[in-house]
Amino acid sequence: MVKASLEIIAENDHFIVINKPPGLLSIPDREGKEASLKEILLQKYGQIFTVHRLDRETSGIIVFAKDPETHKFLSQAFEERTVEKYYQGIVNGTLAEKQKTIEAPIAENTVKRGVMIIHQRGKPAITDYEVLEDFGKFSLLQFRIHTGRTHQIRVHMQYVGHPLVCDELYGDGLPVKISSFKRNYKLSKNEEEEKPILARTGLHAQRLRFTDMEGNTYDLQAEMPKDMRALLQQLRKNA
Repeated sequence: MVKASLEIIAENDHFIVINKPPGLLSIPDREGKEASLKEILLQKYGQIFTVHRLDRETSGIIVFAKDPETHKFLSQAFEERTVEKYYQGIVNGTLAEKQKTIEAPIAENTVKRGVMIIHQRGKPAITDYEVLEDFGKFSLLQFRIHTGRTHQIRVHMQYVGHPLVCDELYGDGLPVKISSFKRNYKLSKNEEEEKPILARTGLHAQRLRFTDMEGNTYDLQAEMPKDMRALLQQLRKNA
């Protein structure tokens, strides 16, 4: 069980916004063997409703409703695309176009369950990206997604040839080690082997902007977790 000291970004009588740690399921999976953020919240609040979800590996901002009315209202807002959703991600390589809108329909792979592909029979999917920092071997991007397809950013970045780092489904899945970009890297004396600095898909849900039932606008941000911050720090040092 994940320690229940969750980082709450905002909370009122109607909803709660959490900075989800990487590696934690948003909602229970089919087997239900693993802890999920929703279960942790259910234990605390007794009733909680899923509005949207993040992939297990993805960290960052996620909202749950506390009552059926708010659940219906916010779910509709997500479906009608009135919620602004921003992510930051570390991808492989240098992108020729520093800003771009990717429009490519996403469908489930009929052979491999749980894997998504770009296919005409898919649902429309729109992702904007902007390169924030270019480190040569890797780049830091800001994304805004206008649709909420499963694995959308991951599939779209694979499609343009710059998958997210450490992405097992859509990239090489290799953990990032400092030696992969730092010249003359040496292990410290007490290290048997080099530990990866980032070992999960490098994607963070950074910001949500939405309006609640009362007409209040929220613009909320979640701080990037330690693993991604550490990698960026090292990339900046060695750029």
